[in-house]
Amino acid sequence: MRVGLGLGSNIGDKPDNIKNALALLEERGLFHLAALSSIYRTPPWGYKEQEDFANACAIGETGLPPLDLLAGIKAVEQYMGRQPTVRWGPRLIDIDILFYGDVTFEHEKLNLPHKDLFSRAFVLVPLAEIAPELIIAGHSITEAAKAYANEPLEKWDE
Repeated sequence: MRVGLGLGSNIGDKPDNIKNALALLEERGLFHLAALSSIYRTPPWGYKEQEDFANACAIGETGLPPLDLLAGIKAVEQYMGRQPTVRWGPRLIDIDILFYGDVTFEHEKLNLPHKDLFSRAFVLVPLAEIAPELIIAGHSITEAAKAYANEPLEKWDE
């Protein structure tokens, strides 16, 4: 199944945390990477008293059902050292499932497509970069990203 992931980090070597998370997802057979966006420096969202984030989106394939993929992702986050914190607070790594094919899925642990997908520039801009043709829930990712053209997103200097 084609799946999209949003990845973010604002503790330690932020871009490296994203790359390490993707490598672990692949090593564990959870996700096979097909496309990775640039890494973007983005201001915190929600809880503002923290460092900027590194954010990226990835598209790939999984053979797992949604809840099994989520469990594997949470295991990778924990393995990397993610600690519980305040909602939208600092995190070593955060991995969200943005979409899972054309599937609409509602569960107490997971909603697909991601419920905040269309309200976050730090997801729409990198996702549009790697999949400009993508339509999710009847909405063009490219068109949705245009609404955030003036947001303070910049590519991370590597």
